[in-house]
Amino acid sequence: MSGATMRAAVRRGAALTVAEVPDVVPEAGQVVARTLACGICGSDLHAVHHLEHGVEIGRRCGAPDTIDPAQDLVLGHEFCAEILDHGPGTEKRFAAGTRVVSTPFAFGPLGAELIGFSTRYRGALAERVVLTEALLLPVPNGLPSEIAALTEPLSVGTHAVAVANPGPGSVAMVIGCGPIGLAVIVALKRRGIGPIIAADFSPARRARAERLGADIVVDPAATSPHDHWEALDVPATLATFGVAQLSGRSMRDAIVFECVGVPGMLQNLLEQAPPLAHIVVVGACMEDDRILPVLGINKQMRFSFVWAYSQGEFADTLHALGEGAIDGSAFLTDRVGLGEAPAAFERLAAPGDQVKIVVEPWR
Repeated sequence: MSGATMRAAVRRGAALTVAEVPDVVPEAGQVVARTLACGICGSDLHAVHHLEHGVEIGRRCGAPDTIDPAQDLVLGHEFCAEILDHGPGTEKRFAAGTRVVSTPFAFGPLGAELIGFSTRYRGALAERVVLTEALLLPVPNGLPSEIAALTEPLSVGTHAVAVANPGPGSVAMVIGCGPIGLAVIVALKRRGIGPIIAADFSPARRARAERLGADIVVDPAATSPHDHWEALDVPATLATFGVAQLSGRSMRDAIVFECVGVPGMLQNLLEQAPPLAHIVVVGACMEDDRILPVLGINKQMRFSFVWAYSQGEFADTLHALGEGAIDGSAFLTDRVGLGEAPAAFERLAAPGDQVKIVVEPWR
């Protein structure tokens, strides 16, 4: 393989370009796979223009230092791939030709490194990728590759709802109906939770939220989603909460999933969400923000910040897709070849109706 190259979408400087890069070489316990489909994530968009900022945030969190921003970075962590060959020390559990998905991790000298956010382990926006054999899951029931690639982002919703731990009386609100907000709606419906209030400025995204099971869909430019709490037996203010408590009126609990990730959202929810609400923060705000904590104290609110998923949640999500319990097609808004990836990044970065664009490098 010495001197061999492959095509990949490369973050080079502060731009995304399609270029020839050195071909992948498996290490111990790894397989070489051909990328069949790879979704574009919001974190990929941020990395193109603000990678140095993301690296600094990782250092402040104590994450392993896996990215050198001065080097080319091949992105892509939402993938379905076909096994081509097995590296040294593999058990060869799955034969060449098997379609697989995997949590996007590789084991390197710094521990677990995130594929697509490591300059040691390239992402799947490339013709080929190396994957950890021990983490591979075969694609079930002939599930289309572009749908199987949704396992990763959908697992984020599975995990967020698991952390929220809703009960039979919970009323859920989802703020933002991009890929993660829609994934949360799917996970709530799978648990039988409802009603679900969903809010997004985009008519197309609101339509997808309704298709996936949201019961009340709101355009926040026209009306506040918080106007619906009282009708659903959730006291919306401290005043009505106090009356409900003293009168012994039955009350339902509120869980709000923040899936936007822009400054000001947490303060808005402190002001607008009901007393005792559980705010689950799924949207990744990458900027400094300000809140007035005493609002949350007075209203006895609870915040949970969530990231990623467990191996079990990933496998459960793949199984649900394979069994048809999740309508993966509702997430897809386009499929493009590798050469079209830079333009797809630009489309996703602009406000609009796009949800999930999948890149198919074999095109």
